[in-house]
Amino acid sequence: MTVSSHHDLPRSADVRHPRKVLLHGLRPAARALVRRRFDVRVHDEHHTPAAGPVIFACNHIGVADGPLLAIFAPRPVHALTKREMFDGKLGGFLRASGQIPLDRFTTDPAAVKSCLRVLRDGSAVGIFPEGRRGPGDLERFHRGAAYFALASGAPVVPVVMFGTREPGGHTGSLPPRGGVVDIVFGAPHRVEATPWPRRREQVEQATLLLQQQMLAHLNHARALTGRELPGPLPANEVEPDPAPGVTEQGAS
Repeated sequence: MTVSSHHDLPRSADVRHPRKVLLHGLRPAARALVRRRFDVRVHDEHHTPAAGPVIFACNHIGVADGPLLAIFAPRPVHALTKREMFDGKLGGFLRASGQIPLDRFTTDPAAVKSCLRVLRDGSAVGIFPEGRRGPGDLERFHRGAAYFALASGAPVVPVVMFGTREPGGHTGSLPPRGGVVDIVFGAPHRVEATPWPRRREQVEQATLLLQQQMLAHLNHARALTGRELPGPLPANEVEPDPAPGVTEQGAS
């Protein structure tokens, strides 16, 4: 596997690494606090490479998915987070904890370069390929995770969550007190780094292969935990979400 440098296109040499102090320092205390309310069970974290760049690609069923991935992943995660979450006081905390704002409705060169900065520094990025919260069945699948794997050479670790939203739950629902949350990590999916310019067909093919591996991991996670997904959100709570995924257009 060839890992890209900050001077490869899109260049990330002039981009600061997102903040790390809260991301690293608060995780032990956050785990203890969360486990006072929920029973969080982490499975097969040994699949995660101990060093070097890594992309965690996770299904998305509830509002707690992002925080739980950041807190319980084997390594600290800089997760792509929709820009709307950075409004108000929450935005300051998200930035201080190293999360990366993403404009989902336009090409976002800043988000692309920030993720590449993280990966090229040998750290971890978190992505929800489904884009919006929903059934978590991975049938809707953006191209961002595969693109970053091609651009950086980083392996993609599939992640499946169960229990962060109950069947019939709403978009902002949390697990009930004492509820069980299962987080299942899978074997890394590896692709060879592909230099600029990456053709759309290459990204599409890599995306299809990654989706197939993640669907296989979802079936494995179901068998391992005996859990099922919560089903779709109420129709009036499904967020708008663009058809294309993250691309490098305009990010040189």
